[in-house]
Formats: sequence, structure tokens, C-alpha cells
Amino acid sequence: MHTTPGDQPPHNDACRTRVVLDIVGDKWSLLVVRQLRHGPRRFTELKRAIDGISQRVLTVKLRGLERDGILTRTVHNVMPPHVSYELTEMGGTLREATAPLLEWSVAHLSRIDEARAAYDARADPPTAP
Repeated sequence: MHTTPGDQPPHNDACRTRVVLDIVGDKWSLLVVRQLRHGPRRFTELKRAIDGISQRVLTVKLRGLERDGILTRTVHNVMPPHVSYELTEMGGTLREATAPLLEWSVAHLSRIDEARAAYDARADPPTAP
């Protein structure tokens, strides 16, 4: 039986959302998106602003986000040449959608640290079921 893309069962789209969740679930990608919220940034600015990211990982994340249509890469023909990165329209909507999660993270980080310390300090750690 021949099927067209519109004939696909609806669960295929739900399964494909994993692609988006891979972006959203990746801490580095979200931090890059957050850093681009005020406009274009150069590679070195992003590297300085994102604590703990290596040059290699940043390069890989920027390429992936460009491939996914989240940001654009612009080579400026000046001396010396430089490259800047900027959110696309779709990238802007991703930033808007994830901003509350990042704000929640900042607001609750100290409470999470306290909970982890209390858990780790227990005399009788839970055993696996």
C-alpha cells in the first residue's frame, strides 16, 4: 500500500520531537541560545560567557545549532576577518520558550544544592529497589 507523508500515523511526529528535546536537553546549546538573546556575538565572546565550555564543544554546538536553523553564522570581511553568530527567528522563539526554565534554574539552584547536600549526608543512603 502506498502512503504519502500526510498518511503517516500521528505518533511519528511525537517520536521526532526527540530531535528538539535533544537541543533543549543539552545544557550547552541552551546556554549558547541564552547568550545570543541580545544580538550577535563573536565566538570568543561566547566562549568567555559560557563557563566551562571547551573550544571544541562550543564549535560543535554552534555548527549543530546552525544546521538546525537555530542560529546563523556570518563571516565579516574585515581585517582581521571575524565571525559572528545570531539567533534566527526560530532560535528566538526557542529562547522565549526556554527562558522560564533557565530562570527557574537560577532561582532554585541554591535549594537544589541544599537538597543534594542533605541527601548525600544521610547516614542510611537509600538502596535500589
